[in-house]
Amino acid sequence: MKRTARLFRLVVLLIGLGLGFLAVYSFRLPPAPPAPLTGTVDRIMVEKAARRLTVFREGEALRTYRVALGFAPVGDKERQGDGKTPEGTFRIDRKNANSAYHLSLGIDYPQPEDRTRAAARGYSPGGDIFIHGQPNAMPGVATIRHDWTAGCVAVSNAEIEELWRVVQIGTEVEIRP
Repeated sequence: MKRTARLFRLVVLLIGLGLGFLAVYSFRLPPAPPAPLTGTVDRIMVEKAARRLTVFREGEALRTYRVALGFAPVGDKERQGDGKTPEGTFRIDRKNANSAYHLSLGIDYPQPEDRTRAAARGYSPGGDIFIHGQPNAMPGVATIRHDWTAGCVAVSNAEIEELWRVVQIGTEVEIRP
């Protein structure tokens, strides 16, 4: 009888400790991945300071992604090689499935005013600005999270695959400081 009572107390103690542990340290399962986006989006907004890209449909934010930018991201792009990501309102003007990065969505930079400004100063405004995935030469599913591009907006390969499906040529892209 004594042995049963001790065993019962031990079980009650272990259950109490377990419940106390759970009360102090609430374990949460990782959230389920969101359902894949379907249809199309009509607007992309990049907030450089927040390193965030959000896609919209009819004014409703559908999904937000972390981004990496040009290696010198503060300020508007002025010239080729400055490492800045341009600021302003643009459009997706091309899709490239064979780029040096895992898929790419071309942004129509430079605009006429960028060309005029650069010509007046005697240099190239740069170009070939894209939203793209990771370098094709990178193995596996690794994602570079620090600012590393020449002025583009980079996301993970899985994210660019999702964007590739829902972004059409002509989609507005607003890039904010």
